[in-house]
Amino acid sequence: MAAADSTALKLAPPTATPGYRTAPHNIEAEQGLLGAILVNNDAFYRVSDFLEPRHFFEPLHQHIYEVAASLIRANKIATPITLKTFLPADLDLGGVTVAQYLARLAAEATTIINAHDYGRTIYDLAQRRDLIRIGEDMVNVAFDAPVDFAPRAQIEDAERRLYELAETGRYDGGFQRFAQALTTAVDMAARAYQRDGRLSGIATGLRDLDAKMGGLQSSDLIIVAGRPGMGKTALATNIAYNIAHAWRGEISPDGHMKTVNGGIVGFFSLEMSAEQLATRIIAERTGISSSTIRRGGITEADFETIKDHTIELQDLKFYVDETGGLSIAQLAARARRLKRQKGLDLLVVDYIQLLQGSARRQSESRVQEVTEITTNLKALAKELNVPVLALSQLSRQVENRDDKRPQLSDLRESGSIEQDADVVLFVFREEYYLANKEPRPGTPEHEKWMTEMALVHGKAEVIIGKQRHGPTGTVELHFDASVTRFGDLARDVAHH
Repeated sequence: MAAADSTALKLAPPTATPGYRTAPHNIEAEQGLLGAILVNNDAFYRVSDFLEPRHFFEPLHQHIYEVAASLIRANKIATPITLKTFLPADLDLGGVTVAQYLARLAAEATTIINAHDYGRTIYDLAQRRDLIRIGEDMVNVAFDAPVDFAPRAQIEDAERRLYELAETGRYDGGFQRFAQALTTAVDMAARAYQRDGRLSGIATGLRDLDAKMGGLQSSDLIIVAGRPGMGKTALATNIAYNIAHAWRGEISPDGHMKTVNGGIVGFFSLEMSAEQLATRIIAERTGISSSTIRRGGITEADFETIKDHTIELQDLKFYVDETGGLSIAQLAARARRLKRQKGLDLLVVDYIQLLQGSARRQSESRVQEVTEITTNLKALAKELNVPVLALSQLSRQVENRDDKRPQLSDLRESGSIEQDADVVLFVFREEYYLANKEPRPGTPEHEKWMTEMALVHGKAEVIIGKQRHGPTGTVELHFDASVTRFGDLARDVAHH
């Protein structure tokens, strides 16, 4: 090994045998930065927002940086004298004691002009070491993988690790100081102030629902449950459209697009094709029913209306994945990729029972599989820091009751949905059930039925069965079945 150059301090020689490649590192940069911090504690604040102890290659340096950081953050002074009491005194550094080593670090460092550049160098090398580690693991696992270990699973794992690395590596110091200095709460209030309805979460665009929920909160798992025909998909599509339509972004100082209002939506449509979803949104926007559009029973005027709306819909920040039967791991990998490439503020999954868990869970039972899926959806919401709106089918037991309003107990048999969810919404339409019970026309029952129908016509209830951040209760919405559109109930109607 060549002698270290005269200005750098001699550390115990690395254990690597000559001929082997050592991981990329730069001991001189580490020593220079630590010295600069010991001479002038302000230097620490030039690197503290991105440099962590683990980024140093030399374990002793990790320790010195950690101790210095805790002293400086506690408003104490970090010098060779104050530091040495926290370090093991009996360390032999190639014939130099810890106290001497620290003193020499400080003495050598007076020439450093830019601590930030040294910090960047150390950080970049640490990232390269992380990349090497991920790469080596990939190669080793691929060589030694058991027969039943699908390459797909390895790709997803590697993708997750690279994603984590990319995410932590993005906030390269500098422009973050102001945001870090402000507490998160003030930050949240400021963001809420800029948003529609001044909500802490993302506005769903449905006034009364927003009032009760404060919008969709990031890292929440929001379950929308109901029986078929109640309009779960319609509600999710309406909310997703409202959010994508309200999207406004601005370029933040670090060059990334930041959402100021509304949001970028990722929609996993496991049941309907993207084209069906688009038809529904067109119907909802134009007021021309989907069946009319599908059958081609539209007038020329209708077609013009559709054309006008389509132009407006083309720029929507709305991404649809229509792959059926996705596994939860694939869904997570695709969501991460969308966030990385296009951005992501809301994820919609339509619906949970159409997802697959891991092969291991499938062999156990459906309940355990659904449990695994919801637990992973909640974890994904936290990891990506966005609300996840997941739809869930309810079991038939609801139909056996006189009052067919769903309740939390209806979720019991579907694994841990109730525990994992931050919010549970049930969609319920009395009109749907009543319409199927029409008595024979002309009878007194029929008149009574007509009166009842008139009361519930075009109304839907969203029942908030659980909410971590707010009240439970029922929100009444207007529902137009022909174009599957939910809207606010006109105020005067609500009082009658």
